[in-house]
Amino acid sequence: MAQQRRVQLSTQRPTSTVCVLGTELSLDVCGSAPKDAIAFHVQGTPGVKLYVVHETQSVKLPSSVCRWPLATGAEVLLSMDALSKDVGDEKVRISYFGEAGGVPVGRAMLYLTCVDVSLDTDASRSGAVSRTLLDKATWTWGPDGHGAILLVNCDRDDPKAETPDNRDAAIRSYADLKDMSQMVLRTRGPRTIFAGHRLLLHVDFGDADKVGVFYGGNSVALEEYKHVLGGSKLAYAVKPSRHQEESVFYVEGLAFPDVGFSGLVTFHVTLLESPEKGLLETPIFTDTVVFRVAPWIMTPNTAAPLEVFVCSVDDNEDFVAAVGAVAEKAKCPLTVCPLLENRQDRWIQDEVEFGYVQAPHKTFPVVFDSPRDRGLKDFPVKSILGPDFGYVARQAPEGASSLDSFGNLEVSPPVTVRGKEYPLGRILIGSSFPRFGGRRMAKAVKDFLIAQQVQAPVELFSDWLHVGHVDEFLSFVPAPDRKGFRLLLASPSACYQLLKEKQEEGFGESAMFEGLEEVPKPTINEILSNEALRKFNNYVQSCVSWNRDILKRALGLAEPDIIDVPQLFRGDVATGAKAFFPDMVNMLVLGRHLGIPKPFGPLVGGRCCLEERVRELLEPLGLTCTFIDDYFSYHVLSGEVHCGTNVRRKPFAFKWWHMVP
Repeated sequence: MAQQRRVQLSTQRPTSTVCVLGTELSLDVCGSAPKDAIAFHVQGTPGVKLYVVHETQSVKLPSSVCRWPLATGAEVLLSMDALSKDVGDEKVRISYFGEAGGVPVGRAMLYLTCVDVSLDTDASRSGAVSRTLLDKATWTWGPDGHGAILLVNCDRDDPKAETPDNRDAAIRSYADLKDMSQMVLRTRGPRTIFAGHRLLLHVDFGDADKVGVFYGGNSVALEEYKHVLGGSKLAYAVKPSRHQEESVFYVEGLAFPDVGFSGLVTFHVTLLESPEKGLLETPIFTDTVVFRVAPWIMTPNTAAPLEVFVCSVDDNEDFVAAVGAVAEKAKCPLTVCPLLENRQDRWIQDEVEFGYVQAPHKTFPVVFDSPRDRGLKDFPVKSILGPDFGYVARQAPEGASSLDSFGNLEVSPPVTVRGKEYPLGRILIGSSFPRFGGRRMAKAVKDFLIAQQVQAPVELFSDWLHVGHVDEFLSFVPAPDRKGFRLLLASPSACYQLLKEKQEEGFGESAMFEGLEEVPKPTINEILSNEALRKFNNYVQSCVSWNRDILKRALGLAEPDIIDVPQLFRGDVATGAKAFFPDMVNMLVLGRHLGIPKPFGPLVGGRCCLEERVRELLEPLGLTCTFIDDYFSYHVLSGEVHCGTNVRRKPFAFKWWHMVP
């Protein structure tokens, strides 16, 4: 339905007003009628379409009925299809008649100027702004959805700048403009009409701190771009140029969706009419557009790797070289974070999570900085934030726990669960559930992840572990069949089964940790007869099984989608579980190349039986297993290969706005 505005008329003097293309004017014929009038007649010039609404029926003029009774509710509607060439070049005349009916007892004249005022965005999500018949004031999800998209401008296009671009109110480069979404104000019609009317671009008060709007007038010079809207600036008076019909505004997002912010931002342009000096202006037309701020999106292990990160510290030269060799096999560049930047902090998986943001016109990676803040705390800002590489962080005012490290933040590959599609997968975080009073992920981090909407988080139980991260008992690897992946779970029962098998084959005296100096070397017989160890691993198995059931339900998995990787744990219920030998599910996944912690299992026929079993499980899927020695450099410090590496991966081909959360 067209926007409609009521116009008061007068028989004392002519009335002038503006009719905006695509809107209707409702003429108050009763309000201006002389007191003895009982009927009216209405005429217009050719550019005006007229309708009389009488007894709830709408009759287009001219019609066979010449005079209409002045009944309560009688109304004249008008619209215009063509822009005026001059001010007041179309007219409507209403003549009022009394009982006698011959000569009119009064006349009301209305002079009309038709203009076009339109605020447009890329509502069709094509990558360019265009006029549309879609409802610009709403935003809808799905492949047939509509509504414009805004990126949080959280990169730093000027290397000399102190802060990300969403924390300043300046345009420092043309690259900065390219991160923004365009909003185009079109004004057509006689230019003098805009001198007597005001055009106001405005943003809702609740949205003002979430956006910044820049305008450069007719200039392309960077220094001409001024910050005109957002923050404390709620409105901007636009002066349409005499020579140009379009004013292009550049809009940046300042904040990601979060608690109290759905991600939707509304802008309006309002045309104001000032009746005469000294009186307040009145709004006569408003056009509204809605943007949604693009969410931060994580990428799963199964996505193609683009860059591998590892830290160089005092004692891990061989580890860095081994990771480099796997990266080379996967044809993936390696970035080594030097000691000066990591300050002896090797746990790069725990410090950051790589994701991305996407709009139809632009995609760029964004690093999420955890509240953990140890030696690596400055690395994301100093070394990763830059041109077309964004940054976002959340703090834990209540104090960060180990569960706030991002080894405790993973995402599944795309899944369908009981008919509901998760085309970008589901985020997995570890918690103290089902135990009360344990460690939990910081509320600010969890709220942020939930608010992104597109990767609905699943909470798992990880507080049974000493460190407490989900990557200590699960991983995903690509597969050529079924759902396109397998879920790997650490399994004490699979490990006991394998060791029992080897004992029965006569290898009971084969020992663990051969070749490692000053490390006790228990035999298969000793491990199998250690009742305390078995009892503790039964407890660990029950914790993993609890998570297995959650994952099957939440990700729509069946048993053939899961592979049990032999693994034992040590510890006690109070201090939590640590890996008994290097934790093989804590692996680096680079396409079909896997960098797996070397378990130093019992040798059978000169080969590690744990490595052999993992190869049997994974190589049929087309995967290549490389076992990396991380025993002294990571394992004894309660982490493994995945904890000590990080990967930036290729964004999903699927566009997030095509999904329905």
